[in-house]
Amino acid sequence: MNIYVSNLPFAVADEDLRSYFADYGEVTSAKVIMDKYTNRSKGFGFVEMSDDEAAQKAISELDGATVEGRSIKVSVAKPKEERPAKSSKPSYSNSRW
Repeated sequence: MNIYVSNLPFAVADEDLRSYFADYGEVTSAKVIMDKYTNRSKGFGFVEMSDDEAAQKAISELDGATVEGRSIKVSVAKPKEERPAKSSKPSYSNSRW
């Protein structure tokens, strides 16, 4: 099961995220999403657990938990929505500004 974790402190790294969920079962992956320009955490991440029952328990117990002074939100991750491809044409407007 894929789990979405938000409102993470910016100092939290992948291994920290993994350790929060490891008490509930096997964590197959844990990834804090980083800004590609600043290389700083965006404050959210994803955790994948092999056992759905353990994942549900982790979600219910960790949702609202305090991590380094911040109350994190934990929920089942929704599938990524397909976005329409960006047009390669430049957009122009009639505005001077």
